[in-house]
Amino acid sequence: MTPREAGLVEGFCEMMLVERGAGERTVRNYGRDLRRFADWMRPRKVTLDEAGREEVAGYLAHLHETGRSAATASLCLSALRQFYAFLREDGVRKDDPTLTVDRPKTRRPLPKILSAEEVGALLDFAAEEAGESAEDARFYALIALLYATGLRVSELVSLPLSAVRRGEPWLRVVGKGDKERLVPLTDEAVRAVEAYVAAGRDKHAKAQSPYLFPGPGKAGHLTPARFAQLLKSAAPKAGIASERISPHVLRHAFATHLLEGGADLRAVQQLLGHADITTTQIYTHVTRERLAKVLKEKHPLSAS
Repeated sequence: MTPREAGLVEGFCEMMLVERGAGERTVRNYGRDLRRFADWMRPRKVTLDEAGREEVAGYLAHLHETGRSAATASLCLSALRQFYAFLREDGVRKDDPTLTVDRPKTRRPLPKILSAEEVGALLDFAAEEAGESAEDARFYALIALLYATGLRVSELVSLPLSAVRRGEPWLRVVGKGDKERLVPLTDEAVRAVEAYVAAGRDKHAKAQSPYLFPGPGKAGHLTPARFAQLLKSAAPKAGIASERISPHVLRHAFATHLLEGGADLRAVQQLLGHADITTTQIYTHVTRERLAKVLKEKHPLSAS
């Protein structure tokens, strides 16, 4: 990458962080995709600020030919579109070579979910065990919070202690792009967290830990991987195969069960912290499939 290209990429990444509020991981991925595109064009003696539609389409075809998924290519095109829009706004270019390039077609897999009865069995098991040890109290608080709020696992394990206030049925969550949202809590989640804080949290916490779920690692809080291990270990005791469950599956269950109960799609979008409602719409497909399955299995005139 030439010094000029590096400067343009650096300016773009800084703009995304400061002005757009993009997350650090997103910006890092954008920078990586732009550097790889520049490296691919180097033998063709074309720089990032000179690339045309032919180079953009050719690079996406290269990704496909080398075994990259359509989803990966689509994310790369998103990075390129953001970058060339930035160059136009800054007057570096008068055109955008990505505008007439079609997005690679992706087929999003339907998310795995658990039934409401299965989640209920898991919560019942965790509640019964909660009084046995500090670890059990923590586990119950974790899954009660997750199913009550649909948080991303990274948001859940890194919750500050101040996110939950005694007597307040709301959770303050800072999600992607440092955007804050308020999420209502169920009575069960409030009770589980209060019991954990009263009886178990101090046994996990280092001095003055700011986290609700502190941990011994560098992050200072429980890691997503450790929570996933605890969840998979507990699932069979509640009658659920361990391969069917993960923190993300509980997030899916939260959203799907709300929609099946008649919740508004926009409300579910806000609760999940999705920037784009099309991301939330995947759950409507899940509920349709489940309804079709019920009709096929239960309707008296359905073909056997």
